[in-house]
Amino acid sequence: MSIRLYNTLTRKLDPLPDPPGPIRMYFCGPTVYQRAHVGNARPFVVGIWLRNWLRERGYDTTLVHNITDINDKIYEAAPGHSAELAEQATAWYLEDTAALGLGMPEHLPKATEMIPEIIRFIEQLIERDYAYAVEGDVYFRVSRDPEYGRLSGQRPDQMEEQEPNPLKEDTRDFALWKANKPDEDTWWDSPWGRGRPGWHIECSVMAEELLGPVFEIHGGGLDLVFPHHENEFAQSRALGHEFARIWTHNGLMRFTGEKMSKSLGNFVTLQDAIEERGAETLLMLFLGAHWRKPMDFSQETLEAAKARAEGFREMFRSPSQDGGSWEQLLEALDDDFNTPQALAVMHEWRDHDLLRRGLDLFGLGSLAETDEAPAELHDLALRRAEARGGGDFDSADRIRAEIEEAGWDVRDVAGDPGYQLVPRR
Repeated sequence: MSIRLYNTLTRKLDPLPDPPGPIRMYFCGPTVYQRAHVGNARPFVVGIWLRNWLRERGYDTTLVHNITDINDKIYEAAPGHSAELAEQATAWYLEDTAALGLGMPEHLPKATEMIPEIIRFIEQLIERDYAYAVEGDVYFRVSRDPEYGRLSGQRPDQMEEQEPNPLKEDTRDFALWKANKPDEDTWWDSPWGRGRPGWHIECSVMAEELLGPVFEIHGGGLDLVFPHHENEFAQSRALGHEFARIWTHNGLMRFTGEKMSKSLGNFVTLQDAIEERGAETLLMLFLGAHWRKPMDFSQETLEAAKARAEGFREMFRSPSQDGGSWEQLLEALDDDFNTPQALAVMHEWRDHDLLRRGLDLFGLGSLAETDEAPAELHDLALRRAEARGGGDFDSADRIRAEIEEAGWDVRDVAGDPGYQLVPRR
């Protein structure tokens, strides 16, 4: 069976080309103005996991994950110091995503690194009459694109104005270049005057510069379908470029039932979540939800994810048993990258080699590592076993407490030596 992914553009499961491809992927990254929240990590995680799987299936795969370091939100968050904030927040994002232990995309472009390419792209749109300048701003002519709204399903005649300006030809038109304002501390010279790029043009240019005018997969959060991805698609098509063939949009993370959002202020930073819960628990939480569905972040879901991780550790503490096949995982992941089904498959496996191979795809190979207790704790566990055997349960309880204070649990098991030491999680 070929690998199929749900395509927002066609509203159906579309097959990927046969291996080795190539498969070129662009996953939208964060706008950097404060510490990333856990929900920001979902496109990053899904992109890395999908890349890992495609490589496992024999594809030549490249992943681009951009950094938006020019944006109205950054100016608003740090008036007069936006460049400093963007640089710091970029470093935070790279530090926090690295702590997940998944590795990094092949390319992590910043919008500020591609200003000449962005200006050239806008000039081509103006030459083709798809864009126009007005008092230092440049706008895309939506009316020139008869298929505008095709990706999102929005009807052009019912769209709200994206960026109000009475000088625009059409209220639906969106900014490609914005004239510098007095409170904006970063700018670049252009044929239209001093200014900076709009949000949407940044991604079209970064994607095409690194992957070419046509590539296989464009990913991002569901909240980016409109206007961001619709506008990217329109800009690139206006230059005759096919752009992305498959559009994948992950469900949003919900914090106690609401969308997790920096602007709403109801979020937990990725840094805090990793420090408090550990990367393994977070990755297990992501693994348990289909990428297209919403994902709840709560005490209950985190505890369930922690329990699943501990369940896999327990499997590696027990003897390996034959059974299961890699084909089971192929069936789950080849069909719209169904990670909950893959998780269910791996839960049935007891073959350590097979299970380790599966967990490694998702950055969870550490669950196969078995910790060895210090020799002094084994001495205590033996003394406790002797105390229990002699009926001295008070001493046995005191020794158990001493072992627990050292960060370990002692369990009574059949056979020699009669106990098992397990790290406390």
